[in-house]
Amino acid sequence: MLNRRHLRVKVLQALYAYHQSDTKEIKSFEKHLLGSIDQVFEMYIWMLSLISEVVDYTSRDAEERANKHLPSAEDLNANKKLLTNKFITSLLDNKEYILAVKKYKVEWSFDPELAKSLFDTLKASPDYAEYLAKTDDSIQSDKDIIKFIFKKVILKSSLAEQVFEDKFIYWPVDKEVLQALIAKTFKNFSSDDKPEQNKLAEISGNWVEDREFVVNLFEQTIRHDAAYQELIAQKTQNWEPDRIAMMDTLLMKMAIVEFLNFTSIPVKVTINEYLEISKEFSTPKSNSFINGILDKILAELKAENKIKKMGRGLIE
Repeated sequence: MLNRRHLRVKVLQALYAYHQSDTKEIKSFEKHLLGSIDQVFEMYIWMLSLISEVVDYTSRDAEERANKHLPSAEDLNANKKLLTNKFITSLLDNKEYILAVKKYKVEWSFDPELAKSLFDTLKASPDYAEYLAKTDDSIQSDKDIIKFIFKKVILKSSLAEQVFEDKFIYWPVDKEVLQALIAKTFKNFSSDDKPEQNKLAEISGNWVEDREFVVNLFEQTIRHDAAYQELIAQKTQNWEPDRIAMMDTLLMKMAIVEFLNFTSIPVKVTINEYLEISKEFSTPKSNSFINGILDKILAELKAENKIKKMGRGLIE
């Protein structure tokens, strides 16, 4: 699921788009921000659907083999065990999954070769042969082969990678979250005789709180943009404004917002989070630069008694 760091990254992306745009309709960008979070769940549903497509190709493959000009006995009796995989049958009966597939209009007819390519890779693997040979199947062994399809077949496929990159603009960033959601799904699907107890992963542990967090962080950063820009400028007088990366400025403004407006987030957590984000989204020198400027700003805000945190130990 999306943790607070992922949510901060989503806000950062929305703020960057806002400042790059000629239009300044905050609500429009806020809607896009929330949509980018929902798109992570959409990507998750598309991935589950692709796994199902690979499994379903078992039937197509068996038919093609049986219709060969000179089919062998093995071709005429292709093993279709994967079609009865307990994880997949439970997924296809899952009401939430069914509704999500309809909501996001998930279907793979636009790329019929993808499932074939992935199934061919699966069929050639020793892991698949071992699965087909098993006679003591369980929900765990059924999940194991699906994990293999996801991790070793789909995620290793350059063709699948390209499809998801083309469809989801933030695929390189959200891929890590997707893997966590799929892993959570494997953990959730543990009931063999009561499939209705198997639940999809949730995009957030508490969406009410997380939605409030991202919206407030986004809106407050824009609302106080000029004031926090001046605060940063006072601490970077030896730097030409054009030399300071926009990402660095946005990250520092977001951190200041958390210092002053998010009473339950410790300042150390805020600083550490934005330093970690800077490693991935800004320049090699940004980490030390941002750390130094935020330390100066924080010291000034403390001296002016502007940091108001709830609970002991949240400032230091």
